[in-house]
Amino acid sequence: MAEAVSDVVCIETLHDPEGAMILRSPRGLGSYPDRLGDYLVRRAKESPDRAFLAARAADDRWQILTFGEALKSAESVGQALLDFGLTPERPVMLLSENSIDHAIMQLAAMHVGIPAAPVSPAYSLVSQDHAKLRHIFDLVQPGLIYASNQDRFAGALASLDVRGVELVTSDRHPMRGVSLAELMKTKPGTGVGDAFARVGRDTVAKILFTSGSTDLPKGVINTHGMLCANQQMMAQLWPVLEAHPPILVDWLPWNHTFGGNHNFNMVLRNGGTLYIDDGRPVPGAFERTLQNLREVSPTVYFNVPKGFTVLVPRLDADRELAAAFFRRLDMVFSAAAALPQPLYDRIVRLSREVTGEAVTMGSGWGATETSPLITGVGPGNATASSIGLPAPGVELKMVPNGRTFELRVRGPNVTPGYFRNEELTRAAFDEEGFYKIGDAGKFIDPKDPSQGLAFDGRITEDFKLSTGTWVQVGKLRIAVLEATSPLLQDLVVCGHNRDYLAVLAWPDVERCREVAGVASDDDLTVLIRSQEVLSRVREGLQDYNARNKGSSTRVERVLLMTEPPDMDANEITDKGYVNQRACLENRSDLVARLFADPPDADVIVV
Repeated sequence: MAEAVSDVVCIETLHDPEGAMILRSPRGLGSYPDRLGDYLVRRAKESPDRAFLAARAADDRWQILTFGEALKSAESVGQALLDFGLTPERPVMLLSENSIDHAIMQLAAMHVGIPAAPVSPAYSLVSQDHAKLRHIFDLVQPGLIYASNQDRFAGALASLDVRGVELVTSDRHPMRGVSLAELMKTKPGTGVGDAFARVGRDTVAKILFTSGSTDLPKGVINTHGMLCANQQMMAQLWPVLEAHPPILVDWLPWNHTFGGNHNFNMVLRNGGTLYIDDGRPVPGAFERTLQNLREVSPTVYFNVPKGFTVLVPRLDADRELAAAFFRRLDMVFSAAAALPQPLYDRIVRLSREVTGEAVTMGSGWGATETSPLITGVGPGNATASSIGLPAPGVELKMVPNGRTFELRVRGPNVTPGYFRNEELTRAAFDEEGFYKIGDAGKFIDPKDPSQGLAFDGRITEDFKLSTGTWVQVGKLRIAVLEATSPLLQDLVVCGHNRDYLAVLAWPDVERCREVAGVASDDDLTVLIRSQEVLSRVREGLQDYNARNKGSSTRVERVLLMTEPPDMDANEITDKGYVNQRACLENRSDLVARLFADPPDADVIVV
């Protein structure tokens, strides 16, 4: 083996004829506590009156939970959970959107060593068959279910066999079960302190469920050690988090690792404040996000590309809103998918126009199985395509795979496995203990590794044309969205075993209506047949094809869709990630229309 060391990355070349290597940070991982509760105890002692969480109350004012109140509530509810007889084998299952009560239930369970299993509200409130919810319930075998509101979750609860399972709700006078307010009156005994003392790095803190994009959701074990190690990695990557306790305005759901681990635990560790954004980047809910951002200026702002696609045009059009947004912003952070370069550039330009300085752009890459952060982009070293370099303490194995590298990861932030599924656990790791994440990556500049890595798609999504030429789906998706910006919201790449590439795409309805001059109440079919929209999409791809003439990059046809991705059919996660394989299988009729000869009348021939 040979090792090259720089100020930003160590590269270990393995005895491998294919050219495999291991990347790691030259900076060692600093010390970190054994359990998440240590952060809460510390903050409650040092600054008990500091706002930890804030959420809109019924009167629309911000309801505040301080660090001192959070610890007191966690200890009281933790005692109640012990009184119910809950154990690590009988976890707490949570059916709730983000809220202060949700946070108290999670903190309490983890404080006394009982795993918390937050479940996507969409599995209860959007899904029509509750299949994923029942699967999770059967796997977790909870001793207690917390449902934020009995009426809203009545259908979901009715789909489960809850005999012998305690029910807790935020309703003041629940028809069955007990209210959280009653549990918060419980007087903590010595059992709470004893249970807290038994919590260690290997204790299960959470069971987080993968999005189920290719199958039923898998329960990922998240230990206290994983989560604490990851927060230390983040603090070393971004020192501003300790210099300025982070103030977040954040909607990202806590049943996902981005919102529930990365962001929530960041605020907990660094003594910041999380304002729970009750809006979402979807029609009918985004105005609430804008209201929240007018009232609270964040120091770090997190979102997924879809969220920035909706937010940035509003900031551009409303400079008073933009001034509030950028007023004390240390960093803008995008994750979950690559941010298109035009959108990235627009954010930087806006920040300069509003404040006179370019805002720091951050990003990272990770997974539910890795707490989540694996790599991060440090200050002053970002491009839209960059996912940075390994965080301190992380080892990243790069295994050649065609023209790219399969990425595998090892470190204290990596899960020990899947909850009650040894077969999945064994299959997830290679012979050296590296977690096989299934993603691909490559150096932005192979001659200068300090430039970092670029995400290069999912290994399982890539396919071959009939010529045998490989198509890198993730890279192509971003390129097509950039070429057609801002008219397409997302797309699916088609062409497996065919002669050329084509895409099924969802239009960005608002942007397309602006271009077409179509009224908001008109049928979407009218919109996707608008000559103005079709011409703009065609022209964007003609320019793109002129620069990308190879069969693995050139796009020949496009078909715009009106039916949104279906969560029950595994076409999309509740965080907005589109599952390529499921969409192609479920929409095979549209794929056939896309490749028909002569072409369908609705198909855009580029």
